[in-house]
Amino acid sequence: MQLSDLQNLKIAVIGAGYGGAAAAKALSLLGARVDVYEQASRIREVGAGIGLRPATMNRFGEWGVFDAIAEVTSPSDYFEILTATGDPIMKEAWPAAGEQTHTHLIHRGDFIDALMGVLPEGMVHLGHKLETIEDRGDCAALTFANGATAEADLVVGADGIRSVVRHQLFSQKAPVFAGEHAYRTVISVDDAHGMVVDDNLRMYIGRGTKIYLLPLRHRGQVSFDITALHPDGTWAPEVTKEDLLRTVEGFDERLVNITRDLDMDTVNIRAVYDIDPVGTWHSDSVVLVGDAAHSMLHHQGQGANSAIEDGGALADALREAGSVKEALALYQATRKPVTDELQRISRQGWTEDEIDEVFPGQRPATAGQE
Repeated sequence: MQLSDLQNLKIAVIGAGYGGAAAAKALSLLGARVDVYEQASRIREVGAGIGLRPATMNRFGEWGVFDAIAEVTSPSDYFEILTATGDPIMKEAWPAAGEQTHTHLIHRGDFIDALMGVLPEGMVHLGHKLETIEDRGDCAALTFANGATAEADLVVGADGIRSVVRHQLFSQKAPVFAGEHAYRTVISVDDAHGMVVDDNLRMYIGRGTKIYLLPLRHRGQVSFDITALHPDGTWAPEVTKEDLLRTVEGFDERLVNITRDLDMDTVNIRAVYDIDPVGTWHSDSVVLVGDAAHSMLHHQGQGANSAIEDGGALADALREAGSVKEALALYQATRKPVTDELQRISRQGWTEDEIDEVFPGQRPATAGQE
């Protein structure tokens, strides 16, 4: 699109998570007027750590925000998968992207703070929970629970796995329970029983459980995540310390001790969900990004990275195409095959042979889905 057309474009982004913030940054650099509408009254990311892949860091370099992100990360050379008792299974360097060879490990809260910090003042509007979206072809109209209304030439639905935009315009399929729970917290390196010796991600697997140790040594901390098979599909299930200890039976005694020492008030407990692939991500004036488009299981660590790549690809498409409609088609053609495959791989987790070997007879019948 011509620079003058982009500068006249009014864009509304629904959601100020990773995908929304990244899209807002990329789109604002085109010269468009961008407003971000977030339902929360304050931006707060709970949970633990994530890894920003080399390709993702390249995007931040393009947007001029590499240093703002990198300074609150720990750069990792490789990731390692081990048995429950610490025997090595696999050790690989992160897939390089150009000169970038490190995956940068970051706390979710630091990441969203850094993204918010590089958006222009006044762009983000808190306390705006989307109620309805009306697709009018050449524009879309929005109404919010607080009574506010807005209209935009392009609406970017970045409102997560339970997206209102997706539900009202593209797919009414409910999220799909994975038969797993995720228990996430951040602890001091001093409380890691000597298991954090460098900046590399390690995953221990066995008995239907995966334990992730993701160092955040720039903070003097480590993200400690347990993913365990469980039939309860309640979004925020109630789990006790004893429940957690049962999931880590047979693991390295140091991992058991870390679990035993946890303050349960600091543990984020969630049932694990994804969504089935969505056939179409866009209309003439509305488009989905991030989890709203392709929420995936966390086994490959690609959710946040994919959301950020979406934002970059959407901005690229608007720059290259002749119209908004053409740009949205180009964006979907570029990103959907990639995320469809990531969704498939993440849902699979391992090959069937590996699942049988690592998790023999451990997959439970699911129950309690919402």
